[in-house]
This record gives sequence, structure tokens and C-alpha cells, in this order.
Amino acid sequence: MDHCKVCDEPLVIPLDADDADEPGSNDGKTVPDDLELQCGCHFHWQCLLDQSSSVILSLQCPSCATVLTASRAGSSSTSSALGLPAGASILVKYINEGGTQDNLDILPSIAEEAYLETHPEARPARALHVMCVEGDVLGIVELLRDLNDEIDDLGALICYQDPLADLKSGLHLAIENTQEDVAWLLLWLSSVVPETSFPESARQAALSMGIGRLQIEQDDDIRTLQDAQGRSALTLAQQLQSNWGEMITVMST
Repeated sequence: MDHCKVCDEPLVIPLDADDADEPGSNDGKTVPDDLELQCGCHFHWQCLLDQSSSVILSLQCPSCATVLTASRAGSSSTSSALGLPAGASILVKYINEGGTQDNLDILPSIAEEAYLETHPEARPARALHVMCVEGDVLGIVELLRDLNDEIDDLGALICYQDPLADLKSGLHLAIENTQEDVAWLLLWLSSVVPETSFPESARQAALSMGIGRLQIEQDDDIRTLQDAQGRSALTLAQQLQSNWGEMITVMST
């Protein structure tokens, strides 16, 4: 059996006890965790991610130094943000509990981990963005409450623009993924839209969760943010007009 080139352990990981049907039923059980690079070197997924900073700089295997990148048509925001060759990819074969994935591009995961290692302050903002995509309103509220005493500027967190995702804000992502409740929440928190302009349902939802409004200056309004294509959230909503009629009206105020 091949071993991980980083930790020299077999390419398996223990089953999570939380996934057991009965307490103790997963004790001693393992599942495959075998990431094979095109050079033939094998790693655990997390072990390779732990090498992200060196991999993203060299684009080489951390074990044998073989160049890993292939080229695909087009470019990505990840490539642009990190100065990588346009269309670059790192294709691997990955075997885990879910089966085998051939030609899986892990460059976005490597790039994200490398970026977060050098910008740890972005971790909560990126967690917020995941919740915006998924429509997890309660998760957003809980995250902001947890961070309230830890960071000085919640407004900056809410208005974070992701350099690995075309500089989109959480509001861009909420509109792009048709997460209306999240969009109303972000506007409530981080815009100067008059309270009376919000639909009653959105206003009552915010009040029922005990969410006040941040003190926002006009220049810091989340509606002013533009992605890498120069689009504000309003512009994006107008492109998807059939889903966002009422919000377009409110965001235009």
C-alpha cells in the first residue's frame, strides 16, 4: 500500500465517531483518503493542503518537485488574484469514502488555503460568504454575534469582497444564488436604506432575531460595492429581474 509523502502513514483516515449508527460502532474503522498527483506521489487530502503555501508558489509536487500545472481554456478569478497562469489547473485522482474522482482540479482548494494562511483575518468573512450562498440566515446571525467582541468593525466583515471570487460581496452571492432572506438581512445590517422601505416581513424577521442596524455612512453602504466585472448587487439583481423586482426597488432608493 502507498503511504502519504508528508506523514508516511497509510492513505486512510478513521471514520468519524459522529457518523456512527451506534456509539462505538466505528471504532477502528477507516475509509480511504488517497490523493494521487500526476507525478505519482500520494498524499492525504489534509496533508497536501498543509503544503498549500509552498505548492502555490512553486506549482510543484512538495515531494518530488515535478511541475503540477496543466492549462485549460479560459481563466479564473483564483488565477487572476494569485498571479497564476491563465487557465492553470492541478488535476489529481482522489479516492475517498465517496468513491473515485478522476481529473479533479484541486488548484482552487490549494489557492484558497494558501490565501487563508497568509490572510487569517479572511476566514470568518469567507465563512460568512458560504452562509450567504447557502441561505443560512441563523448561521450568519450567530457568526456575527460570536464575532461582535472579537473584531472592531463588523461592517467591514459584512462588506468583505472575496479576491478569489471576482471580488463579490455577500450581497452579490445572495442575489446570485436567489437567497432573498439573506439579501434582506445584509441590506438591513449594512445599508442606509430607510427602515420604512423594507417589506414588513423582512423588518419583522430582523426584529424578531434582535438584530439592530449598524451605523453606516453612505460611502460604506454595501450597495456601492462592485465585483471584478464592475457590477453592483443592484446591477446583478436587474440582470435577474424576474426574481428580484421588489428588492430592485428597495436597492434603488
